[in-house]
Amino acid sequence: MQKIGVEVLSISVDSIFVHKVWNDKELTKMVDGGIRYPMLADQGGKIGAMYGVYDEENNVSNRGRFIIDPDGIIQGYEVLTPPVGRNIGETIRLIKAFQHVRKSNGNEATPSEWQPGDKTLKPGADLVGNVWQEWKVSSKR
Repeated sequence: MQKIGVEVLSISVDSIFVHKVWNDKELTKMVDGGIRYPMLADQGGKIGAMYGVYDEENNVSNRGRFIIDPDGIIQGYEVLTPPVGRNIGETIRLIKAFQHVRKSNGNEATPSEWQPGDKTLKPGADLVGNVWQEWKVSSKR
């Protein structure tokens, strides 16, 4: 993720020893070389509780993805129960969209499914009631 200027951290209630076994026995078989970002242990669930994903009764955390900007503000998040996996492609798309909006100082908005190079929306009074027209032009469907 260094190519797009972000830092990735993995946090779970599992110990560092469980993380090592999981990486060595599972992840290295799915991802060449295993995970290349830090896997942090939150055994007491304090970090998970701060983000609203920790289930104290069962001592587990739901899967969450939090996109935090350079100012420490959460710009986007998704929380999933354990049986459902995440989509890294969508995570990267969202990061790029948030970066684009930040670079424009909020003068541009990215429509659904926006990709770098696609048309953006210009927030303002002229857009009110006309989003559908702009959407039609910017949509690749």
